[in-house]
Amino acid sequence: MLAELGGIPAAVLDDADALGATLRTVLTAAGAQVLQVVAERFAPQGVTVVALLAESHASVHTWPELGTAHVDVFTCGDAADPVAATHALAAALGAGSTALEIVERGGTPRSVVEPLSPGLTRRWELGRVHADVRTAYQHVLVADTTHGVTLFCDDERQSAEHTQLTYHEALFLPAALLAARRERVLVVGSSEGVVSELAVTAGARHVDHVDIDADCVRICAEHLPYGYTPASLAAAERGDGPVLLHYTDGHAFVLGTDERWDVIVVDLPDERPDEPQAQINRLYAADFLAACADRLREGGVVVCQAGSPALWRDATLRAAWRRFHDVFGAGRVAYYGSDEHEWAFLVGVHRPLDDAGATAADAIGGLRMRPVTIDTSALRARMTPPVALRGDVRPRTSTIGPVG
Repeated sequence: MLAELGGIPAAVLDDADALGATLRTVLTAAGAQVLQVVAERFAPQGVTVVALLAESHASVHTWPELGTAHVDVFTCGDAADPVAATHALAAALGAGSTALEIVERGGTPRSVVEPLSPGLTRRWELGRVHADVRTAYQHVLVADTTHGVTLFCDDERQSAEHTQLTYHEALFLPAALLAARRERVLVVGSSEGVVSELAVTAGARHVDHVDIDADCVRICAEHLPYGYTPASLAAAERGDGPVLLHYTDGHAFVLGTDERWDVIVVDLPDERPDEPQAQINRLYAADFLAACADRLREGGVVVCQAGSPALWRDATLRAAWRRFHDVFGAGRVAYYGSDEHEWAFLVGVHRPLDDAGATAADAIGGLRMRPVTIDTSALRARMTPPVALRGDVRPRTSTIGPVG
């Protein structure tokens, strides 16, 4: 396990005795058997600490003048947890940032067990781990899988190299085709940056991208072979171009602005109905959806990742379907089911639609781009909601106010 810790006070990094004692404590707490610890302070500054373990070894090398420490923890067997030891060390040293990389050296391949529904999980075998970081908001893991380089957040697969374009085109393009214009786009979440890029390619002159987790966005840009690159992300952070990145809470951003957009995209991990206090649930609530609707320009649309259409795990999709109808009203909610069967998307519009699929199919010829995974036939077929959804709501009158 390789780690870089940053933002640590210089005095902490230059205290050899305290660093040795702290390393021994966190390793022991993580299940390692510490045999010996050696610490050496260098002139004019800097410390190296090495712990000999029954499981192998651990080391810390510090640069007080930079506020950084590099940590290696090499273990065998299952008794010791090198990741837990490093997170504990980072906390003990008061680190402001933690970047981890796992390197498997023989033995059983590492895996992620992804929860799907109560009593059902999916196991992902991992190859090379590119990043393994616990940010202030979530556990972010980027690793090679059979689907290519894959992003996991809190053990949930968010996107993968081989299927990410299928997902992101399904999220953005049907909604964009139902919008009267695509000049101004707001993206909430979607850390990879693919939606921002699609919006610009489709003709957006300005894209506001809002994400609360700056570390996750930067990890994606550094390690994912899709979405932002480090250079394009840096430009977006400066607002040097059509994309402007805001590292802030999406709920507060939307409710605290008078700005208006043609397309608002809400792309988040799944709603967590079993965790009522989970922060992400606020961005699935009716008040947030209504606020998004109120911040649309004339003919604008809101689209949200709404869950899975599979009957054995469609509770969040059903809840979102009802919520969209409560906010937008009957005849003003469109559905798109992705070829990636995991996800479906809901679009709220301001004008009644007799046939959303036909409307989107008629508009696709006017796009400035040529979609890779969506065509007119896909739009007509996949914008028909499943039977289970079509019978799940009563006609309602829209609750949204006049368009700004």
